[in-house]
Amino acid sequence: MKHNTVLITGASSGLGRSLALTLARPGRMLHLGGRNETRLMETARQCISRGAGVDIARCDVADRQTMAEWVKSTGQLDLVLACAGITGGTRKPETPDDAPYEPDEQVRRFFATNMDGVLNTVLPAMALMRRQPRAADGMRGRICAISSVAGLVSYPGTPSYGAAKAAVDRFMVATGGNMKRAGILCSSVVCGFLNTPMTAQNRFPMPGMTDVDNASRRILRGLRRNERRIVFPLWLAAGSRFMDLLPIRLAEAYYTHQPTGAAGTMPEPDLS
Repeated sequence: MKHNTVLITGASSGLGRSLALTLARPGRMLHLGGRNETRLMETARQCISRGAGVDIARCDVADRQTMAEWVKSTGQLDLVLACAGITGGTRKPETPDDAPYEPDEQVRRFFATNMDGVLNTVLPAMALMRRQPRAADGMRGRICAISSVAGLVSYPGTPSYGAAKAAVDRFMVATGGNMKRAGILCSSVVCGFLNTPMTAQNRFPMPGMTDVDNASRRILRGLRRNERRIVFPLWLAAGSRFMDLLPIRLAEAYYTHQPTGAAGTMPEPDLS
């Protein structure tokens, strides 16, 4: 797999940071994006210490124009990893007669970051790669976006997060059916809980928790194999698929008695 030039969003922490460090080596150019400049600089410092060339961009993936300009400025990309994302769940009812809810601002921000942010990364990357020559393996490039097992179910605890991740998975897999003819691999990562700063504050059991460095290696192995959908843990994804086949009332009867993602158990996300 040719990946001498790599672009990663969300590289300031979590999975994006882990992928950057895993890929950092002499002769490789990493274009790293993130919102937190201090953490992004620390990721860059560690990548440079491993011999990689690094270009950083402090940017918000929800900013369409800025993302397009950044992707275009790289000149050529072998691999793009769209890792930027935020998570959160419903809040507790405000009155006894109310219901769990998501604030409007949270819903819109989740879609702007987790769905539009992926499009703002993937679409200009596709345009760039379609003009590139094919490598020895016939590929022009690989693009990978992080979805979630949450996108496989209609879970009441994380409505907008799950919906945005579902859209990412469907878009990447469906678009990949066309782009493979142009020598561009489009992959969706359907993963469960990762031990990142984003999940560290959750106040509920997280079944199937995966170490973020193990997740990075699994993703890169899947990309080397040209997998269109990279799934782990498999048992969690399979169970989620099954739950989504059940009548809504049966599934919700189960969900509402689970501590996972119950209203008020997830920290309020930073929506700035």
